[in-house]
Amino acid sequence: MSAYSLEEALHPKSIAVVGASERGRGSQFFTALVDLGFKGKIYPVNPKYSEVSSLKAYPSVKDIPDPVDYVISAAPAPQVSQIMKDCAEKGVKCIHLFTARFSETGRQDAIDLEKEVLGIAREGGVRIIGPNCMGLYNPGLGIGWDSDFPKETGSVGLASQSGQAAREIIGKTTQRGVFFNKAVSYGNAIDFNECDFLEYYGNDPEITLIMMYIEGPKDGNRLFNILREVTRTKPVVIIKGGRGQSGTRAVSSHTASLAGSMEIWNTMIGQAGAVAVSSIEELIDTAVSFYFLPPITGRRVGVAAGAGGATVLAADQCEEAGLDVIALPQEIRDELRSQGVQIWDWIGNPADFSINMGDVDFAAPQLLKMMAMNPNFDLIIASVGAPGGGGPPGGRPGGGGRPGGGGRPGGGGRPGGGGPPWANQPMSIEAFIDQYKQINDYKPVLGLVQDRTPSTNDMDEERWKSICEVTAKLIDLRIPYYPTISRAAKAASRVIDYYQSRER
Repeated sequence: MSAYSLEEALHPKSIAVVGASERGRGSQFFTALVDLGFKGKIYPVNPKYSEVSSLKAYPSVKDIPDPVDYVISAAPAPQVSQIMKDCAEKGVKCIHLFTARFSETGRQDAIDLEKEVLGIAREGGVRIIGPNCMGLYNPGLGIGWDSDFPKETGSVGLASQSGQAAREIIGKTTQRGVFFNKAVSYGNAIDFNECDFLEYYGNDPEITLIMMYIEGPKDGNRLFNILREVTRTKPVVIIKGGRGQSGTRAVSSHTASLAGSMEIWNTMIGQAGAVAVSSIEELIDTAVSFYFLPPITGRRVGVAAGAGGATVLAADQCEEAGLDVIALPQEIRDELRSQGVQIWDWIGNPADFSINMGDVDFAAPQLLKMMAMNPNFDLIIASVGAPGGGGPPGGRPGGGGRPGGGGRPGGGGRPGGGGPPWANQPMSIEAFIDQYKQINDYKPVLGLVQDRTPSTNDMDEERWKSICEVTAKLIDLRIPYYPTISRAAKAASRVIDYYQSRER
């Protein structure tokens, strides 16, 4: 191939969109470049139009009078050979082939066409991302394939063989306050592949964390060697698509990749020092943890969440994830006793406030501070509720729900006063912030926030707004949050595994 590198491909100064139109296959790419504010020049290419969105359109790439660095092809597969010839003649550095129906179809004519396209590119010195992919997202330059992608740039690099997976990862990760520096959906990878992107991200000073979705690596040995180097300085979190028989078949028809043995794969990932996960959910949870948490090497966790049976389950889930749920240190009990707290000899870790013996002045925020400042704990998991009270919106007593301060009217739980106002509730976001400002130099903290999906119901919509307010404040504090203690514990354990491995 030519001397054109991935650095040049990822930083184009001019982009031509072949197939650009007001609607149809090329419209999303053209519109996204405009909406995201691409900082270079945009050239619509479509022989059917004289202009697209008030920009002059050209019949072909070679008809553009100015230099073109990067081309996005949204044209049908039979047209790509000629497009590639035009790109070679024009001196284009890189082409992103959104165009599909090549080798992933399994048809010999499509396989032959893909080889022909690659041959033209190599002879003409044009680099390729794809085919059958969504291409590049670089928010700093205003490049992307979806107008809804955030314009804010962060320090995460993503390489995804699947465009759909990339869209989901970008959308859900940015909702958690974690933003991308560069992301690529690379599809069939007939030229640039996962090894190239991983190696580039490993050397990119703007990227501190790498996420990957891989169906079938092009060069397993090279991937292992690069992973081993990169993970010495940066966490790499990987999900493998095509782990079972049916998944393997789907991989073949999706990106023409060969899915190998999962036993070999898991061994390779572990020995290379990367972090393997088995779902998009785990990928995002783990990335969020790396993004916000400092390096953690200890497993002793303090849990300020739950009540009654929930604390038992919390302990089980933390231990199953690989964390150590140590007993509440005696010095904390002694301090509680000196403060006149009646449950000093009863409360434990995880902390259970379901029987508080009327000590309304002692609750989760105070214990959170004690745990965080105690040297016996390495990290803290704390449940955080809605503004204005101790509980989740509309839940049981504690505020933040319907008028009256409690889960139901009257503030005391169910009508007639049901249960104590601190039972089974997380601390309010205000109380949490008040304590966190005093402890953030002591321990890393993971937040638990009740997960709710909005609906057309007015009360559900109000709950959703409250949850969004809580999570926004946690993001401002750079605190990762999770909907369940199991997910928080698993993510924390993976972070600890990585840093322990890197120390060794």
